[in-house]
Amino acid sequence: MALLDDVKGELAAIENDSPAAKMAQASTMMRFGGGLRPVNNQAVIRAQFDSLQAATWLQNTIAAYFQKEAVISRTTRQTPNGVVQRYDVLVERGATALALQAGLLDRRMRLVKGLSADIVGGNIAQIKAAWRGAFLARGAISDPGKASYLEIICPSHETALALQGAARRLGISAKARQLRSSERVTLRDPDAIERMLILMDAPHSAREWTGKRSDGEARGKANRLANFDDANMRRSAKAAAEASEKVRRAFEILGDDMPENLKVAGRLRLDHADASLEELGRLAEPPITKDAIAGRIRRLLQLADKTEKARRQG
Repeated sequence: MALLDDVKGELAAIENDSPAAKMAQASTMMRFGGGLRPVNNQAVIRAQFDSLQAATWLQNTIAAYFQKEAVISRTTRQTPNGVVQRYDVLVERGATALALQAGLLDRRMRLVKGLSADIVGGNIAQIKAAWRGAFLARGAISDPGKASYLEIICPSHETALALQGAARRLGISAKARQLRSSERVTLRDPDAIERMLILMDAPHSAREWTGKRSDGEARGKANRLANFDDANMRRSAKAAAEASEKVRRAFEILGDDMPENLKVAGRLRLDHADASLEELGRLAEPPITKDAIAGRIRRLLQLADKTEKARRQG
C-alpha cells in the first residue's frame, strides 16, 4: 500500500496543468469515484477516495473551475484486512449543473455512459489528466516482487473502453476486461507501467517502482540460477532458445513479407524468450490459446523454409 499511497500523493500534488486538463481530471475523478446519483429525491454528486489528498484536490478544483461547493466527509469501514478510511466528496447544491459542466450528463440530460466527448476528443494533456483522475479514484499498482500490473476498476464497460482508447492515444496498450463482475483496465508490461506513471506526471513514483521491480527481478533471477540444475528447466530453456533462434532466422529470410498475425506471434516469441506458449498466448492482443500461438509460429517457420527453398531454385 505504501507505493500506491506514494503514487496517489504525487499525482494529487500536481498544480501546473492547464484549466482544461484540470477539468478533465476532475470530471474523470467524479465519474470513477461515484458520479451523479439520486439521494432522498435529490440529485447529488458523490465521489469516494482512499486518499485525503485526492479528495481535497477535487474539492478545490470544483470550487475554482466549476464554481460549486463540495464538502468532504470521512467514513470508516471494516474489511477482512482491517479498518479502512474513505473520503467522500459531496456536491448537493447545483449538482445537476455541475454534471452538465463536467460532462457527466449530455445536453439531452442523459447520463454519459463512458467519458465525455470533450475528454475523449481532447488534447494529450487532457488524456493524461483523465488517466490521472481515474487512477486517483480507483487505481492500484502491484507491490515489488509480485507479478507486475497497474489496474483501474471502472464504473462501466463504456468507461473501460474509453480509458483503453485514451491509453492507445498515449501509445500504450491497455487491456479492458471483466473480473468478478467488475470492469477493469489493466497494464501488465513493466515498461508500459513505467511509461504510464511518467505520462501521468508521477516520475518519482516511476523511479521508485522501477527500482524495486529491478531488485525483485534480480533476486528472482538469482534464485532461478541457483536452481538451474533442474533437468526440466534446462530442457525448457534450451527449447525456448532454439525456438527464438528459428524465429529470428525466419524474420531475416522474410523481412516484412509475411502475414501480420504471423509477424506478431514471432515478435512475441523474440520479446519473451523465456515465456511458455501459454504465456505468449495471454500476451497476445487479443489473447489466444497456446495451440493457436504455436500454430502461428509453426506456419511462420514453414513460410520461411518455403521462401528460402524457392530462392535457391530461382
